[in-house]
Amino acid sequence: MTFAQLVERLMPHLIIAPILLPMATAAVMLLLGDTRRPLKAAVNVASCALGVFCAAALVYWVQHMGAPQAVGVYMPSNWPVPFGIVLVVDRLSAMMLLLSSVLGLASVLYACARWDKAGVHFHPLFQLQLMGLNGAFLTADLFNLFVFFEIMLAASYGLLLHGSGWARVRASLHYIAMNLMASSLFLIGVAMLYGVTGTLNMADMAIMVPAIPENDRGLLHAGAAILVVAFLVKAAAWPLNFWLPSTYSSASAPVSALFAIMTKLGLYSILRMWTLLFPQDAGVSAYFGGPVLVGLGLITLAFGAIGIIATQHLGRMAAFCVILSSGTLLAALGFGQPDVTGGALYYTLGSTLAISAFFLLVDLIDRTRQVEDRPDYVNEADPDDEPFAYPVDLMPVRDVNLDEDEQALFGRAIPAAMAFLGLSFIVCGLTIAGLPPLPGFVGKVVILSGLLNPNGFGHDAQVSTGAWVLLALLVIGGLLTTIAVSRAGVRYFWAPEGRPVPRLRVIETLPIGALLLLLGVLVWQADAVLRYANATALSLHDPKDYIGTVVSTKPVPSPTATGEGGLRR
Repeated sequence: MTFAQLVERLMPHLIIAPILLPMATAAVMLLLGDTRRPLKAAVNVASCALGVFCAAALVYWVQHMGAPQAVGVYMPSNWPVPFGIVLVVDRLSAMMLLLSSVLGLASVLYACARWDKAGVHFHPLFQLQLMGLNGAFLTADLFNLFVFFEIMLAASYGLLLHGSGWARVRASLHYIAMNLMASSLFLIGVAMLYGVTGTLNMADMAIMVPAIPENDRGLLHAGAAILVVAFLVKAAAWPLNFWLPSTYSSASAPVSALFAIMTKLGLYSILRMWTLLFPQDAGVSAYFGGPVLVGLGLITLAFGAIGIIATQHLGRMAAFCVILSSGTLLAALGFGQPDVTGGALYYTLGSTLAISAFFLLVDLIDRTRQVEDRPDYVNEADPDDEPFAYPVDLMPVRDVNLDEDEQALFGRAIPAAMAFLGLSFIVCGLTIAGLPPLPGFVGKVVILSGLLNPNGFGHDAQVSTGAWVLLALLVIGGLLTTIAVSRAGVRYFWAPEGRPVPRLRVIETLPIGALLLLLGVLVWQADAVLRYANATALSLHDPKDYIGTVVSTKPVPSPTATGEGGLRR
C-alpha cells in the first residue's frame, strides 16, 4: 500500500487523530504512576512522532488529494452544521498542525535529557498542551475554540511551573491572570456575536454576516473587536504583551521552545475569523479593523526590536524575538493582500523554528557558562538528584589520560561542542534578524514585494504609508537584532585561554540540529513552500470553498433496524 492510499483510507478519521492521540497518551501516562518516568518519556516521544506523521499526512492530503477545495470536514457528533461539533482541515490548519507537531517532538526529545526529571507530571501536561494546540487549529466553531484555549491554558500553567522556583511561580501567576482576562473577553465577544448571528459555527456565521441589518452591524463589529482583543493577548500584541518576556524567559527550555508557537495561535485565530467574517466582498465591513491590526503590528515590532537591543539576558532576548516575530506577522496580515499573507505564512514557519531552536540553545549556553564559573564543582551524588544546578555531563573530564597539551585523550570531539553551539547561535540569530540566505530573509522579501507592488511587478500602484513604515521597521529591527546577536555572541563565545570545553549530549543536540536542518529545507524548497503558502493565502481571502464545504457536509446516515434484528443503511 502506497502512502497516498494509506492517507486516503484513513480519511476523514485522520482529522481527529491530532486531538485524540495526545488525549489518549496523557490518560495512559496518568495511569502509569509517578515512578515510571522512563516509560512515560518513551510513550511521549512515540506519541509526538506519530503526531508528526498524522500532521504530515494531512498536509499531503490537502496538497495532493483534497482537490478542488482542499478542505476536509469531520463531524465527531454526526450532527449537521451548525448544531454539532465540526473539525475542519484546510491548508492553513494542516500547516500549523505540522509546525506544532515538529516543535512538540523536538521539545520532548530535549526534555528527555534532563528537564523531565524536574517534576512528575511533565509528560501528561505536555500532551494536554499539544491537544489544546491541535484542537484550536482544527475546530470550526467558537465554543470549542474556547474549550481548547482553556485546555491549553491549564496545561501551559502547569508546564510553566515545571522546575519550581520563585521566578517561575511569579511569572506563571502573571501569565494566568492575563489569560483569564482574555478568556473573559473571549466569552463576551462570543456572546455578542451569537446574539447577532444566532450561530457559533464560523462558516455558518460567515453566511449570516452579509444579511445582518444595518442597525445590528455596530453590535457585530463590537463583538468582533472584543473577541480580537482576546486573540491579541495570545498573539503578544502591544500593549498586551508585557507578561511575555518574563514568562518565557523563566520557563524551562523545552517549555519555552514549545511556547514559541503560542503567539502564532493567536495570529491564526485572528486570520481565520477576520477572513471569514470580513472578506473583501463583505461590503462596508470588508477587512474591518485592518488599519488597527497594521498599527498594532508596527508598534509591537518596534517594541520587540527595542527589547532585543536593550537586554543582555539570552532568555529575555529570545522572548523579545517572539514579540518581534508577532509584530511582523500582525502588521503584514493587517494589509489584507493575498501576496503579503503568503509571505507572512512562509515567515511564520522560519521564525517559529528559529525561535524554538534559540530557546533550546539558550539553555545549553547558560549551563556551559555555569561550568565555566564553577570549574571545580563535581557532584558525587546521583546526577538525577540535582540535574539542573550544575550539569555534571557538561564539565571537563577528570582522572583521564592527558596528552602533551594537558587535554583529555578521551573525547577528542569535545571542541566540536562549542562549534555546534556557536554556529547554531549564528543561524538562529541571522534567521530572526532576516539576513540572507535564511528563511527570515526570504519571508521578509516576499512580504515587502507584495506591499511595494500591490498590483504585481510592472504595474504602477500607490504604495501605502503603512507599507513604507513596515519597510523601515523591518530594516531597523533587523539591524538591532543583528547588533544584539553579535554582542551576545562576543560575550558568550569569545573564548579566553583556559576556558573548559563542555561535552553535550546527543539527545540535546539532535532536536536543535533537526530544527536548524528544517530551516535549510525551507530555503532549499522555498519555491514549493511559497507555492503552498500562496495557495493558502488565496483560499483564506476567498473563503467560498471553505464555507461551502463545511455547510454542505451531511451527517453519515445511521443504521436502522430491518425488523428481524438485523441492521441496514
